Amino acid sequence: MTQYDPKPIDTALIHLPTDLVGLTEQLAENAHDNWAKLRMSQGWSWGHQRDDAAKLHPDLIPYSDLPDSEKDYDRQSAMETLKAIIALGYKIERV
Repeated sequence: MTQYDPKPIDTALIHLPTDLVGLTEQLAENAHDNWAKLRMSQGWSWGHQRDDAAKLHPDLIPYSDLPDSEKDYDRQSAMETLKAIIALGYKIERV
């Protein structure tokens, strides 16, 4: 097996307009909800501590109840996705 060498889209020079920065929070919440829905469909439920064998996870709670450290993971992912869309030459417009 060869060593994995991640090559994400370079977004270093992309600066999101203010309205897209606001969209980040909505996308972060949506990403969390999609993750939670998938986990629950796989038999996972909420637990005080993560336990892969028992399929328990402390983050199976509403996004608004997550600690900021967990929200930041989703926010960063959402922001990088928006930046990647722009870096690839697409334009995001509200209709």
